[in-house]
Amino acid sequence: QVQLVEYGGGLVQAGGSLKLSCAASGGTFAMYAMSWFRQAPGQERQFVAAISMSGAKTNYVQSVKGRFTISRDNAENTVYLQMNSLKPEDTAIYYCAAERLGTLSTASYSYPNWGQGTQVTVSS
Repeated sequence: QVQLVEYGGGLVQAGGSLKLSCAASGGTFAMYAMSWFRQAPGQERQFVAAISMSGAKTNYVQSVKGRFTISRDNAENTVYLQMNSLKPEDTAIYYCAAERLGTLSTASYSYPNWGQGTQVTVSS
């Protein structure tokens, strides 16, 4: 099982940017499709973005298209989420997740491996 640790969360003003990182260990990183999810207080965990094992394919929830970019560095065992033009409604705990089927699924139950999450707060 791969272990995942997220970094890079924080407090930012609306319109600002943050870059999240998720470092993987304990598995062959290139064999996992990776995703980012987020969960705001009182809400269900929501899919944000996914990237294929090679990085050639990506998938985004509509609300972040054009603002967020998912990428990965298989040599560094790390997946990233560049977040630009942040809005208060982007405030949530952000989680990275990994799965080996490579479906780029938007369903959280498709991912057996999760990090502990990193808080992102966007002030208005």
